[in-house]
Amino acid sequence: MSLINRTADFVRHKMSGDSSGHDWWHIDRVWRTARMLAEAEGADRQVVELAALLHDIADWKFAGGDERAGPRAARDWLLSQQVAESTIEHVCDIIATLSFKGAGVQTPMRTLEGECVQDADRLDAIGAVGIARCFAFGGAKGRLMHDPEVSPEMHQSFAAYKKNAGPSINHFYEKLLLLKERINTATARRLAEQRHIFMEQFLTQFFKEWDCQ
Repeated sequence: MSLINRTADFVRHKMSGDSSGHDWWHIDRVWRTARMLAEAEGADRQVVELAALLHDIADWKFAGGDERAGPRAARDWLLSQQVAESTIEHVCDIIATLSFKGAGVQTPMRTLEGECVQDADRLDAIGAVGIARCFAFGGAKGRLMHDPEVSPEMHQSFAAYKKNAGPSINHFYEKLLLLKERINTATARRLAEQRHIFMEQFLTQFFKEWDCQ
């Protein structure tokens, strides 16, 4: 069995049963999208696939806010598979840099491979699937769907973003609607445009119904 397939089996076993929108099927979609982007953009496919598969293996949101938990877990797995240190460093750097960290925080990727994985992860956060994941995560965290008395907060630091516990609708303005302009590759930008429009249409309909129209 190849390294990629062993890694997929490892991640599938570890992440099955999650109901927050960060389950194996999220990983599978990011993996497939990242692979497509790597082919279109000419990136190193092995690095892209490994980073895509391992990017949420110990997400800080489920590791007590520890942003190093993910890279550590990825390193442990890759070391157990006797992967070259240069590849391990590249994959772990992608995982450490990947996440959205607040409206006022830029997270530029240092390599094309990182751009492909970050774009794939961000594409899965927008559009119809992104909307579903937003409310799944909010429910898992016990957050309100919407509270018109609670305004969105444009977090200016990762520390502030990590403390956020606002309603799910606010997350569209705090993150999801911002992602289209933070996509790296031309291929992903084309996909992001349609998904962004769908979210805008959803919000228009949501607020009409909220106002009993």
